[in-house]
Formats: sequence, structure tokens, C-alpha cells
Amino acid sequence: MRIRHAAALALTAGLIAAACGSDDDDTSAGDTPDVVAGEAFADERCAANEAAGTITYLTGFDYAAAASIIEVIVADDQGYYDELCLDVEIQPSFSAANYALIAENDAQFSSGGSFSEVVEFARNNDAAFVALTVDGRAPIDVLMVKPGVTSSLSDLEGTTIGVKGKLPTSVQVMLAQQDLVEGENFDTVAVEGFDPVAHMAIEAIVGVPGWRSNEPGALERADVGFDLYDTVDVDIPGSFGVIYTNQQFIDEHPTAVEDFMRATVRGLADAIADPEAAANVAVELINAGGNPNFLSPEGEVFRWTTDAALIAELTPDGVGFGVPDPDGLQTELDTYAEVGLFGDGDAPTAGDYLSDLVDRVYADDAQVIWPAS
Repeated sequence: MRIRHAAALALTAGLIAAACGSDDDDTSAGDTPDVVAGEAFADERCAANEAAGTITYLTGFDYAAAASIIEVIVADDQGYYDELCLDVEIQPSFSAANYALIAENDAQFSSGGSFSEVVEFARNNDAAFVALTVDGRAPIDVLMVKPGVTSSLSDLEGTTIGVKGKLPTSVQVMLAQQDLVEGENFDTVAVEGFDPVAHMAIEAIVGVPGWRSNEPGALERADVGFDLYDTVDVDIPGSFGVIYTNQQFIDEHPTAVEDFMRATVRGLADAIADPEAAANVAVELINAGGNPNFLSPEGEVFRWTTDAALIAELTPDGVGFGVPDPDGLQTELDTYAEVGLFGDGDAPTAGDYLSDLVDRVYADDAQVIWPAS
């Protein structure tokens, strides 16, 4: 595998339309031999994977030790892609910049923040995205409020919350359950940058949303107090850590897609088994790339340790890490549609944007089916 250290891709203004629909995604490899645990990797399958050429994976946020990024980094570090005859190039990027590139097959795989995020971009741009893995079966978002301002969420009535871009949908739902509607019961204002310490010092706001695996750790390390309202604690549906591709690449190179994900979920299992070691691999890449986003070793260890614990906790026994939960993802879409994420229409159908491919790379004991070395 090759890793290209390059400046982050510029944010794309609009997505170029691609052919729509993944209902009938067929990853059948025809006469290409299946992968059999403990047996040699077939020459024919190796040739099919090599025929895919260079496979480009775009990260969602630099080389951060986050779900849907860390597993690719670890799989590369362990040589798993090479073992399956795959030529994979990792490029550091940002989630929002990647959707147009995946839609046009200019890159083949990327990291999405949540399933609903991937679906929203697909719906708005007629893009044939297919979510392959969904690591986290809950939202990643939390709301951090200055200490002493609230004793419950209802106390946010009449306040102003700082946001980076917009209020995360899961937080929006959490507040809506308390009859708090943005623009009616509370206001939001844009904050600049990504420093939660600076944000919490802004007098005009009561707090900010963020990712439970990032901002809370940064505030704790800076000894900045806060009250935490976690979407998981109030059973808001959601997801995080999505790896997706496009239907064209699935159709043209089904074995390469399957084996890329085979190697990737093996990397995910390794990363969950030893979170600190996995985070340190990411930190090496961050530093080698010049660390343009000023990520710290402590922050990355906190990030992945937090993500890994939640993934392990919420993945049911006997289910492989990353295997999507169609029912749970449909609940996510239904709930988010109620607050207008998809406009005025009905909620999308989760199955239109999902594949069961990753379920097939696991054996019945939830272990990755892996050939002999």
C-alpha cells in the first residue's frame, strides 16, 4: 500500500451527479474463487484484485485515529491489503470534500461521519453511494455546556449555542425532545476554528456541540469545566464511522471491494484490541505529514480509545465489527427526517444505501475469513 502525504483536498462546492440507486448491488465475483479460511489465496482472485489498479481511500479528517479511518491505517500497517493483492493509496482529506470524488469514481472509498450524512449527500446529488461498514451504532455527538448554567436540557431555553457549520442532527433531536427548537426556543451562532477551549471562553454562548471522542478530552486536558449532555444517554438513534464506495466500483471490481473490506475490518478488530497502539500508528502518519491540523498524541489516543470502547460495547455478540444494522439505521433516518434533515419528504429507505457485503467476509463465529499467509 502507498500513503500519499498531501495537502487536504479543497472543499467541493457541489457534488457531480452519478447514477442513482444501490438496491441491486451485486458483488458476485462470477467464477472467481471465494476466500477460504486457512487456504491459499487463489491466483485468479489475486489477478482480479490487481486488475482494479490503484484503489484510492480518502480519510475523513487527516490521519486522525477515528472510526472509519483508523482501521484502514492499521490494515495498511499490518500489510493486510498487500496480502490480498490490493494496491491501496491512502490520501488525507476531509469528509465533506470527498463525496464528489467518490460519486465520480475519482476515488473509490472514503470515511463518512454518519450513515445519515452519507445518505443526505447521496439524496441531494443523485449519487450512487453504498455504505459498506458502520462502526458505531449510536451518535458520536454530545453537547458541552458551561458549568452552572443548566441543571437540565430544558434550561437551555432562551440561550445561544455555538456551532461549527450547523447543529448536529442528533443534538437537534435531543433538544427537540425537550421542546427546544432552533430559532424558536434557542439560537445558534457560528464559531470559528476547532478549538473547544477557545469556544467555551466566548461569553455570548452557553456551550458547543462536539464529538464525544474529541472535544471533551481536549477540555479535560486544559482543565476547563463543562456539563456534558450525551445523545447516547437519552437513546437518540444514530451512527458513526462509515466507510462507503460507489456502485460503479462495486460493479466493475467486486472482489477488490470485498477484499478491501476484508482487510479493513481485520484492521478494525486489531485496532479495537489494542487502541493505544493503533492510535500511535495514526500519530506517526500525522507527524510525517506535517500535522497541519495540530493534532496531539494525547488527543488521538483519547479519540480512538473512546470510539473503540463504544463500538465494542454496542456491537452485539456474534456480530462482526462494522457490520451495518439495517433496522437501527432505518430508525436513524426516520428520526432525523422528523427534524427536516431530508426536506419535507418521507425518510429514505436505509436498504437503498447499504450492502451486506461485509457480513459475508465474516465466518459464523464473527471472525474474519482470512486466507493462509
